[in-house]
Amino acid sequence: MIPSARLRALALDAGFDLVGFARAEPIDPRVLGDWLEQGFHADLDWMEARAAERLDVSRLLPGARTVIALACNYWHTDDVGPIARYARGRDYHATLRDKLRVLRRTVREAFPGVHDYGSVDANPVMEKVWAARAGLGYVGKHACFITPGYGSWVVLAVMVLDVEVDAYADGPTLERCGRCTLCLTSCPTGAIVADRVVDARACLSYQTIENDQTVPEPLRAAMPNLIFGCDVCQDVCPLNATPLRAQARFLPREVAKASVLELAAMTKAQYDAWAPGMALVRAGYDGLRRNAAYALGAMKSNEARPVLERLRADADARVREAAEWALSQLA
Repeated sequence: MIPSARLRALALDAGFDLVGFARAEPIDPRVLGDWLEQGFHADLDWMEARAAERLDVSRLLPGARTVIALACNYWHTDDVGPIARYARGRDYHATLRDKLRVLRRTVREAFPGVHDYGSVDANPVMEKVWAARAGLGYVGKHACFITPGYGSWVVLAVMVLDVEVDAYADGPTLERCGRCTLCLTSCPTGAIVADRVVDARACLSYQTIENDQTVPEPLRAAMPNLIFGCDVCQDVCPLNATPLRAQARFLPREVAKASVLELAAMTKAQYDAWAPGMALVRAGYDGLRRNAAYALGAMKSNEARPVLERLRADADARVREAAEWALSQLA
């Protein structure tokens, strides 16, 4: 058994904003199974492929006893833009991995012989479940994780240890959503099908980031000013009304100031200068321009006609199709 106060201090020194501790006990299979069975994961087959590991961290670290839940605030501006706030700066995966690397090193130095497993939203770990168990907050009705201090403007990581600590959280913090349903009623595509249940097939974050084919036509009109991710459900949340500014590592980069029209017209050279090291690379050059074309069509922007005409002759079939649809929406 090792002192949680010492681990908390090491985590804060590594740059994390929130730290909590949970016992590494298996997760109820229904937490994930019901969602998968209904097909709400769309084609994210990796969610199902390693479900057993997601539900039991001892499969990732034999002898696991403790999960350290970690969170960082990423909010920097209330400007509404075509890129979701979490993706406006350096890729948060890289930023959190840097902090986790420091934490793992200092824990190993302070407690020789302790083994660990770290994850930053890319491994088969259910970060939100562990953050709730560790007392950092709770999962809101929009299925985003809500913290008392930073609202839902947080990104998560975990570190699993094969030793116990001297104090664990009692579970999620007090749920504060109450009777509010603003996130459900404001979702532009109705993707939040029930409290804490999102159908990825209708979610614009999934469509603009993970879907590498064409966006279903019924969803396209809901894409004005959206080309990578969607913050609508978080923007309307009253618990996000007084956000706190994040660390400098989460500062937005210049591309975050670009308009939809500018992003639709960007050259490959501009993309290569802007995107490296950002989450935007997940969609890729052609994916971003495809999304921008849909957004311009949803905005019914006649100013965009010359750019859309060029995109209609693009080498990428998805970009051509998106531009064709967008032109059909113009007056």
